[in-house]
Amino acid sequence: MMHPASHITISHPLLRRIGAVGDRTGTTVYVVGGYVRDLVLGTEVQDIDILVMGDGIVFAHEVARELSIGTVVTYERFGTAMIPVGDGKLEFVGARKEKYTEESRKPDVVPATLEEDLLRRDFTVNAMAVALNAGAFGTLHDPLGGTADLEAKLLRTPLDPVQTFDDDPLRMMRAVRFAAQLDCQVAPGVLAAVGAMKDRIRIVSHERIADEFLKLLKVSRPSIGLHLMYETGLMHLVFPEIAQMAGVDQVKDHHHKDVFRHTCKVVDNICATTDNVWLRFAALVHDIAKPRTKAYQEGVGWTFHGHEEIGARMMKKVFQRLRLPHAHLPYIEKLVRLHLRPMVLVDEEVTDSAVRRLMFEAGPDIDDLMTLCRADITSKNPSLVARYLRNYELVMEKIREVEEKDRIRNWQPPVRGEEIMAACGIGPSRMVGQLKDAIEEAILDGKIPNEHDAAMAYLLEIKDEILKKGSLS
Repeated sequence: MMHPASHITISHPLLRRIGAVGDRTGTTVYVVGGYVRDLVLGTEVQDIDILVMGDGIVFAHEVARELSIGTVVTYERFGTAMIPVGDGKLEFVGARKEKYTEESRKPDVVPATLEEDLLRRDFTVNAMAVALNAGAFGTLHDPLGGTADLEAKLLRTPLDPVQTFDDDPLRMMRAVRFAAQLDCQVAPGVLAAVGAMKDRIRIVSHERIADEFLKLLKVSRPSIGLHLMYETGLMHLVFPEIAQMAGVDQVKDHHHKDVFRHTCKVVDNICATTDNVWLRFAALVHDIAKPRTKAYQEGVGWTFHGHEEIGARMMKKVFQRLRLPHAHLPYIEKLVRLHLRPMVLVDEEVTDSAVRRLMFEAGPDIDDLMTLCRADITSKNPSLVARYLRNYELVMEKIREVEEKDRIRNWQPPVRGEEIMAACGIGPSRMVGQLKDAIEEAILDGKIPNEHDAAMAYLLEIKDEILKKGSLS
């Protein structure tokens, strides 16, 4: 681990070129923030923050000319600029501090020294800088003890946490995310400040909150941050449906497991097998309707009938409120709706038709569904876990067998609507859909193979009866 006043090895070729632009223009520049933190930890990230002792936007244009890049996105209001580079980006900002006057509640942004700029950052582990100019290239500036905190696995704020969070309440979300990402303890005063100031998160845009929440789901063990969100009260404000899953009810000697704790375990389980953040999100919400469907049934115990369907229906409002991209909504709805279905297929008596129907409904997401089902096993009983895993392997064998015979995965109807209209002498209408559905049902029930000629022959066999019924209705 590095220590203050030490040097750090920088291998990224762009950073030496940026330092050279600084030398040519007489500008002192540093690489700061997450890039330095991860460099100290021994990893490199794609996004790089450059701190400029001067005008960040002007310097960004100089760097763009040096790199022969035509795109510079500027944010005049914030005095920042961004240059896309490969899979990442370079962000430039001038060193600054905020100065309040008695007449105004809004601060003036004024130029600052390096130390003053580092003080306004979110956490000490992100408040380190490395010099890029030739004379000092690689010199680490760590006036706030960020390297020591990384070594101690401690998350602290440079200033009083109340002031740090008041400057930008999203930093409360970042605190729980970094606790999980860096697997570190949050300083007691910082955690207390989150609990006291949690209501301030309401002034932050839903888009910024959602972006930070998805970053939490991208770490290897999100449960650390999820538990902190619950304990501080942030979860109740950001994602109340998840907070409501916590707790255990008891009737007589019967109690159910804590759904929130179970869910956190499922999320950690799935993170060990996939980097797909939306599959991880599906793991988070798969039991979201259990609090709404919870009931105690004498002689049976606790039940959650229909929680998979109700949970799927809840997703649209969740996506709308959190401003999540709606392109992912059908995928999440599907996985929540189907997450109990594979276990039903374990029975030896299950027909090929039932397997076909699951494959048809899951489509190309059948493998993700099975990944979710395996992650959903959270029992502490090793023999029970082994049995469930064997059961799911049996289901996968059945799916592979049916797939080999019927090619249901990535289903495409073997007969197009235009062919149905031509064969039946009808125009576009709901009858076309009914005939398509009849062919689909016959394939799923195993009456006919999933082939064009067989489907056309079946269409000619049934069309008159269905058209007759349609004309009478």
